[in-house]
Amino acid sequence: MQKTFSSLKNKIVKRYTLNDENLKDYKSTNINILLNRVRVNKKKEFQKKILFTAATSLGAVLFGVLIF
Repeated sequence: MQKTFSSLKNKIVKRYTLNDENLKDYKSTNINILLNRVRVNKKKEFQKKILFTAATSLGAVLFGVLIF
C-alpha cells in the first residue's frame, strides 16, 4: 500500500513541476502573418460598417417614404 501511495504521489508532483527541458523550447511567431491578419480584420470590419450604414440608410428612407 505504501509503494502505491508514494508512486501516485510522485506522478501527481511530476505533473505540476516544471522541467528544464520545457524552458528551453522557445516559440516564435512570424510578424508578417500577424500583420496580415490585422489588415484582413480591419478590412472585414470596414465592410461590415459600410453594409450596416447602407442598410440603416435604406431602412430610414423606406420608412420615410411609407409614412409621409
